[in-house]
Amino acid sequence: MMKKSPIFALSFAVLLAVSCNNKKLTEVVEVPLPTAEEKITIGHPDDVKADEGVFQVQKLPYSYDALSPSIDALTMEVHYSKHYLTYTNNLNRLVAGTEQETLPIEEILRKLDISNADLRNNAGGYYNHGFFWDSMAPKADGVAKDTLAAAINRDFGSFENFKTQFAEAAEKQFGSGWAWLVTDKSGKLQVTSTQNQDNPLMPNAAIKGTPILTLDVWEHAYYLNYQYRRKKYIDNFFKVINWKKVGERYQEAMMKKY
Repeated sequence: MMKKSPIFALSFAVLLAVSCNNKKLTEVVEVPLPTAEEKITIGHPDDVKADEGVFQVQKLPYSYDALSPSIDALTMEVHYSKHYLTYTNNLNRLVAGTEQETLPIEEILRKLDISNADLRNNAGGYYNHGFFWDSMAPKADGVAKDTLAAAINRDFGSFENFKTQFAEAAEKQFGSGWAWLVTDKSGKLQVTSTQNQDNPLMPNAAIKGTPILTLDVWEHAYYLNYQYRRKKYIDNFFKVINWKKVGERYQEAMMKKY
């Protein structure tokens, strides 16, 4: 079992406190960390259940440790069972008794009143995280294939050019946010980034489109393992991208256009 030093535990506790002091961003997740003498017990994602509501937590398609060493088990557990679950429960409370309770999450995001900060952050947090989980897989093969590979070569010049642009979007996103690969209304692939829990489906998106890949660059997504080394986290993300799923998303996006 892993142990955490008291200095590191304290530093992460402080980080959470700083990240959580703005309730409008809903990052109000209390994550107790063990003392130096305590052992960390990793749970199971199937044990995570949302409170009552129409939106349930998306089943994690792998165990917490399946993406290690790119993403460690403790980070996955905290991220999934604390942060993601909080967004899910908050969203259910916000839409209860409203017409939004009957809408798919994508429609809620497309029709969003951007001035409604609580719904914006929680609906975005719910959608973005669910999309992120399926963007990864253990034993990933590392490259796009078939139709998606051809589209990447067409729109970026090469797969390596795409990797560079995507990594730069993730690394240069100031503060908390996300990097995205989307198909725009013309069918072209584009890389973009969004702050906080925004995404390319929202009316305020700088580049609107249908997401097919995302990377979470909030500090809670990587700080336990990588600390300030966001670039290393981004580099290792490419080792666990679920290109099969990304390719399926691309095909679905193209089919909807015709």
